[in-house]
Amino acid sequence: MTRWDRDLLTAGQAELVRGWLLEPELVDDLSWGIVDSTVLHVRARGSDLIVKAGGPGNHHLGREIDAHETATSPLMDRGLAAPLRHADRDERIMVLDRLPGALAAGSESEFDADIHRQAGAALALLHAGAARPDPDYEQRVTERTLAWLDGPHRIDGAIESDLRTLLVERRGDAVQVVPTHGDWQPRNWLVDEGTLRVIDFGRFAYRPASTDLCRLAAQQWRERPDLADAFIAGYGSDPREDPLWPVEQLREAVGTAAYAFQIGDLDFEAQGHRMLREALRTL
Repeated sequence: MTRWDRDLLTAGQAELVRGWLLEPELVDDLSWGIVDSTVLHVRARGSDLIVKAGGPGNHHLGREIDAHETATSPLMDRGLAAPLRHADRDERIMVLDRLPGALAAGSESEFDADIHRQAGAALALLHAGAARPDPDYEQRVTERTLAWLDGPHRIDGAIESDLRTLLVERRGDAVQVVPTHGDWQPRNWLVDEGTLRVIDFGRFAYRPASTDLCRLAAQQWRERPDLADAFIAGYGSDPREDPLWPVEQLREAVGTAAYAFQIGDLDFEAQGHRMLREALRTL
Protein backbone atom coordinates (compact mmCIF):
# COMPACT_ATOMS: atom_id res chain seq x y z
CA MET A 1 0.00 0.00 0.00
CA THR A 2 1.38 3.39 -0.98
CA ARG A 3 2.07 5.70 1.95
CA TRP A 4 0.57 9.18 2.04
CA ASP A 5 4.05 10.71 1.47
CA ARG A 6 4.83 8.46 -1.55
CA ASP A 7 7.96 7.33 0.32
CA LEU A 8 9.55 10.80 0.19
CA LEU A 9 10.02 10.70 3.99
CA THR A 10 11.38 7.96 6.21
CA ALA A 11 8.78 5.65 7.70
CA GLY A 12 9.29 7.27 11.11
CA GLN A 13 8.92 10.77 9.73
CA ALA A 14 5.78 9.85 7.79
CA GLU A 15 4.19 8.33 10.90
CA LEU A 16 5.01 11.39 12.99
CA VAL A 17 3.35 13.67 10.47
CA ARG A 18 0.32 11.39 10.29
CA GLY A 19 0.03 11.50 14.07
CA TRP A 20 0.27 15.30 14.09
CA LEU A 21 -2.02 15.99 11.15
CA LEU A 22 -4.29 12.90 11.20
CA GLU A 23 -5.03 12.78 7.46
CA PRO A 24 -2.18 14.52 5.59
CA GLU A 25 -2.55 14.82 1.84
CA LEU A 26 0.56 15.35 -0.27
CA VAL A 27 0.02 18.23 -2.69
CA ASP A 28 3.51 18.77 -4.13
CA ASP A 29 7.17 17.95 -3.65
CA LEU A 30 9.03 21.28 -3.38
CA SER A 31 12.46 19.81 -2.65
CA TRP A 32 15.52 21.36 -4.32
CA GLY A 33 17.23 18.00 -4.78
CA ILE A 34 20.68 19.38 -3.91
CA VAL A 35 21.04 18.85 -0.17
CA ASP A 36 19.83 16.07 2.10
CA SER A 37 16.41 17.58 2.74
CA THR A 38 12.80 17.16 1.67
CA VAL A 39 10.19 19.93 1.45
CA LEU A 40 6.56 18.96 0.92
CA HIS A 41 3.39 20.98 0.43
CA VAL A 42 0.79 19.13 2.47
CA ARG A 43 -2.91 19.74 3.08
CA ALA A 44 -4.65 18.61 6.26
CA ARG A 45 -8.09 19.49 7.65
CA GLY A 46 -8.42 22.41 5.28
CA SER A 47 -5.00 23.93 6.02
CA ASP A 48 -2.02 24.20 3.69
CA LEU A 49 1.21 23.31 5.43
CA ILE A 50 4.90 22.78 4.71
CA VAL A 51 6.64 19.63 5.93
CA LYS A 52 10.43 19.86 6.04
CA ALA A 53 12.54 16.79 6.74
CA GLY A 54 16.25 15.98 6.74
CA GLY A 55 18.41 12.92 6.37
CA PRO A 56 21.01 11.64 8.86
CA GLY A 57 23.62 14.19 7.77
CA ASN A 58 21.30 17.19 7.75
CA HIS A 59 22.21 19.88 10.28
CA HIS A 60 19.88 22.54 8.87
CA LEU A 61 16.67 21.19 10.38
CA GLY A 62 17.92 21.67 13.91
CA ARG A 63 19.05 25.19 13.14
CA GLU A 64 15.68 26.02 11.61
CA ILE A 65 13.88 24.68 14.66
CA ASP A 66 16.18 26.83 16.82
CA ALA A 67 15.27 29.88 14.75
CA HIS A 68 11.53 29.34 15.06
CA GLU A 69 11.73 28.59 18.77
CA THR A 70 13.94 31.55 19.69
CA ALA A 71 14.15 34.30 17.06
CA THR A 72 11.38 34.51 14.46
CA SER A 73 8.53 35.77 16.64
CA PRO A 74 9.02 39.47 15.65
CA LEU A 75 8.56 38.41 12.02
CA MET A 76 5.80 35.92 12.74
CA ASP A 77 3.82 38.49 14.73
CA ARG A 78 3.64 40.62 11.58
CA GLY A 79 2.80 37.72 9.30
CA LEU A 80 6.27 37.79 7.71
CA ALA A 81 7.38 34.30 8.77
CA ALA A 82 5.51 31.03 9.20
CA PRO A 83 4.50 29.68 12.61
CA LEU A 84 6.10 26.39 13.60
CA ARG A 85 3.33 23.84 14.28
CA HIS A 86 5.23 20.65 15.08
CA ALA A 87 8.86 19.53 15.28
CA ASP A 88 10.90 16.50 16.27
CA ARG A 89 14.67 16.98 16.43
CA ASP A 90 15.49 13.28 16.69
CA GLU A 91 13.52 12.45 13.56
CA ARG A 92 14.67 15.68 11.86
CA ILE A 93 11.22 16.85 10.79
CA MET A 94 9.05 19.94 11.24
CA VAL A 95 5.66 21.26 10.12
CA LEU A 96 5.04 24.94 9.34
CA ASP A 97 2.14 26.94 8.00
CA ARG A 98 2.41 27.47 4.25
CA LEU A 99 2.77 31.16 3.51
CA PRO A 100 1.07 32.72 0.48
CA GLY A 101 3.08 34.07 -2.41
CA ALA A 102 5.60 33.14 -5.08
CA LEU A 103 9.37 33.19 -4.86
CA ALA A 104 10.88 36.57 -5.64
CA ALA A 105 13.84 34.90 -7.36
CA GLY A 106 13.33 34.76 -11.10
CA SER A 107 10.41 37.17 -11.03
CA GLU A 108 10.09 40.94 -11.40
CA SER A 109 10.11 41.17 -7.61
CA GLU A 110 13.76 40.08 -7.49
CA PHE A 111 14.81 43.54 -8.70
CA ASP A 112 11.95 45.59 -7.27
CA ALA A 113 13.14 48.42 -5.02
CA ASP A 114 10.14 48.27 -2.70
CA ILE A 115 10.61 44.53 -2.15
CA HIS A 116 14.22 45.21 -1.17
CA ARG A 117 13.04 47.96 1.17
CA GLN A 118 10.63 45.50 2.79
CA ALA A 119 13.42 42.93 3.00
CA GLY A 120 15.59 45.45 4.83
CA ALA A 121 12.81 46.24 7.29
CA ALA A 122 12.13 42.54 7.89
CA LEU A 123 15.80 41.79 8.46
CA ALA A 124 16.03 44.63 10.98
CA LEU A 125 13.29 42.90 13.00
CA LEU A 126 15.26 39.65 13.06
CA HIS A 127 18.54 41.38 13.90
CA ALA A 128 16.90 43.29 16.76
CA GLY A 129 16.89 40.06 18.77
CA ALA A 130 19.24 39.57 21.69
CA ALA A 131 22.73 40.70 20.65
CA ARG A 132 25.76 39.37 22.46
CA PRO A 133 29.56 39.42 22.23
CA ASP A 134 31.14 36.28 20.83
CA PRO A 135 34.82 35.98 21.79
CA ASP A 136 35.38 32.93 19.57
CA TYR A 137 33.56 34.02 16.40
CA GLU A 138 36.62 35.15 14.43
CA GLN A 139 38.64 32.02 15.17
CA ARG A 140 35.69 29.73 14.51
CA VAL A 141 34.75 31.15 11.10
CA THR A 142 38.39 31.50 10.05
CA GLU A 143 38.97 27.82 10.77
CA ARG A 144 35.83 26.95 8.82
CA THR A 145 37.03 28.98 5.83
CA LEU A 146 40.47 27.39 5.97
CA ALA A 147 38.73 24.00 6.01
CA TRP A 148 37.09 24.91 2.67
CA LEU A 149 40.57 25.62 1.31
CA ASP A 150 41.85 22.32 2.69
CA GLY A 151 39.13 20.48 0.77
CA PRO A 152 38.58 20.08 -2.99
CA HIS A 153 38.27 23.31 -4.98
CA ARG A 154 39.58 25.02 -8.11
CA ILE A 155 40.86 28.23 -6.55
CA ASP A 156 44.13 29.32 -8.14
CA GLY A 157 47.19 28.40 -6.09
CA ALA A 158 48.52 31.97 -5.86
CA ILE A 159 45.09 33.25 -4.79
CA GLU A 160 44.82 30.47 -2.23
CA SER A 161 48.18 31.48 -0.77
CA ASP A 162 47.02 35.09 -0.46
CA LEU A 163 43.78 33.93 1.13
CA ARG A 164 45.54 31.85 3.74
CA THR A 165 47.80 34.76 4.65
CA LEU A 166 44.83 37.07 5.09
CA LEU A 167 42.73 34.55 6.97
CA VAL A 168 45.27 33.46 9.55
CA GLU A 169 45.41 37.08 10.72
CA ARG A 170 41.65 36.94 11.52
CA ARG A 171 41.67 35.33 14.97
CA GLY A 172 41.04 38.50 16.91
CA ASP A 173 38.79 40.08 19.46
CA ALA A 174 35.20 39.41 20.44
CA VAL A 175 32.60 40.61 17.94
CA GLN A 176 28.95 41.53 18.39
CA VAL A 177 26.61 38.89 17.00
CA VAL A 178 22.84 38.87 16.44
CA PRO A 179 20.25 36.34 15.20
CA THR A 180 20.91 35.97 11.46
CA HIS A 181 19.08 34.15 8.68
CA GLY A 182 22.19 33.02 6.81
CA ASP A 183 20.68 33.00 3.31
CA TRP A 184 18.87 36.33 3.03
CA GLN A 185 18.16 36.68 -0.69
CA PRO A 186 15.24 36.54 -3.16
CA ARG A 187 15.17 32.75 -3.34
CA ASN A 188 13.99 32.83 0.28
CA TRP A 189 11.55 35.71 -0.12
CA LEU A 190 7.92 35.11 -1.02
CA VAL A 191 5.91 37.95 -2.56
CA ASP A 192 2.12 38.02 -2.38
CA GLU A 193 0.36 41.04 -3.90
CA GLY A 194 3.37 43.23 -3.21
CA THR A 195 3.99 41.98 0.35
CA LEU A 196 7.22 40.21 1.23
CA ARG A 197 7.48 37.20 3.53
CA VAL A 198 10.49 35.12 4.52
CA ILE A 199 11.15 31.38 4.46
CA ASP A 200 13.94 28.85 5.14
CA PHE A 201 15.87 29.53 8.33
CA GLY A 202 18.06 26.45 7.87
CA ARG A 203 21.26 28.49 8.12
CA PHE A 204 20.17 30.37 11.24
CA ALA A 205 22.99 31.29 13.62
CA TYR A 206 24.35 34.16 15.68
CA ARG A 207 26.71 36.15 13.48
CA PRO A 208 27.60 39.80 12.77
CA ALA A 209 24.63 41.56 11.14
CA SER A 210 26.62 42.33 7.99
CA THR A 211 26.85 38.63 7.06
CA ASP A 212 23.19 38.62 5.99
CA LEU A 213 24.01 41.15 3.24
CA CYS A 214 26.84 39.20 1.58
CA ARG A 215 24.73 37.29 -0.93
CA LEU A 216 22.70 40.30 -2.00
CA ALA A 217 25.88 42.35 -2.46
CA ALA A 218 27.37 39.65 -4.68
CA GLN A 219 24.22 39.20 -6.77
CA GLN A 220 21.25 41.56 -6.99
CA TRP A 221 23.02 44.67 -5.74
CA ARG A 222 26.16 44.28 -7.82
CA GLU A 223 24.83 46.33 -10.73
CA ARG A 224 21.84 47.84 -8.94
CA PRO A 225 23.07 50.08 -6.09
CA ASP A 226 19.57 51.56 -5.95
CA LEU A 227 18.35 48.23 -4.55
CA ALA A 228 20.98 48.38 -1.81
CA ASP A 229 19.89 51.95 -1.04
CA ALA A 230 16.25 50.85 -0.77
CA PHE A 231 17.22 47.94 1.48
CA ILE A 232 19.25 50.17 3.80
CA ALA A 233 16.36 52.65 3.94
CA GLY A 234 14.14 49.83 5.18
CA TYR A 235 16.75 48.48 7.57
CA GLY A 236 17.44 51.88 9.12
CA SER A 237 21.25 51.76 9.13
CA ASP A 238 24.01 50.17 7.05
CA PRO A 239 25.59 46.98 8.45
CA ARG A 240 28.26 47.25 5.74
CA GLU A 241 29.88 50.00 7.79
CA ASP A 242 31.14 47.26 10.12
CA PRO A 243 34.96 46.93 9.73
CA LEU A 244 34.41 43.18 9.37
CA TRP A 245 32.38 43.61 6.16
CA PRO A 246 35.26 43.10 3.63
CA VAL A 247 36.47 40.05 5.53
CA GLU A 248 32.97 38.57 5.66
CA GLN A 249 32.72 39.00 1.89
CA LEU A 250 36.02 37.15 1.50
CA ARG A 251 34.87 34.25 3.67
CA GLU A 252 31.59 34.07 1.77
CA ALA A 253 33.50 33.98 -1.53
CA VAL A 254 35.72 31.10 -0.44
CA GLY A 255 32.77 29.05 0.75
CA THR A 256 30.83 29.77 -2.44
CA ALA A 257 33.65 28.77 -4.79
CA ALA A 258 34.49 25.58 -2.91
CA TYR A 259 30.91 24.47 -2.22
CA ALA A 260 29.81 25.10 -5.80
CA PHE A 261 32.73 23.04 -7.11
CA GLN A 262 31.86 20.18 -4.78
CA ILE A 263 28.23 20.05 -5.94
CA GLY A 264 29.14 20.59 -9.60
CA ASP A 265 27.34 23.93 -10.09
CA LEU A 266 29.57 25.66 -12.66
CA ASP A 267 27.68 28.95 -12.76
CA PHE A 268 27.66 29.26 -8.98
CA GLU A 269 31.34 28.35 -8.90
CA ALA A 270 32.11 31.11 -11.42
CA GLN A 271 30.24 33.54 -9.19
CA GLY A 272 32.38 32.41 -6.25
CA HIS A 273 35.61 33.05 -8.17
CA ARG A 274 34.37 36.51 -9.19
CA MET A 275 33.49 37.24 -5.56
CA LEU A 276 37.00 36.18 -4.57
CA ARG A 277 38.67 38.51 -7.05
CA GLU A 278 36.52 41.44 -5.97
CA ALA A 279 36.96 40.75 -2.25
CA LEU A 280 40.73 40.53 -2.61
CA ARG A 281 40.83 43.82 -4.50
CA THR A 282 38.84 45.46 -1.70
CA LEU A 283 41.16 44.14 0.98
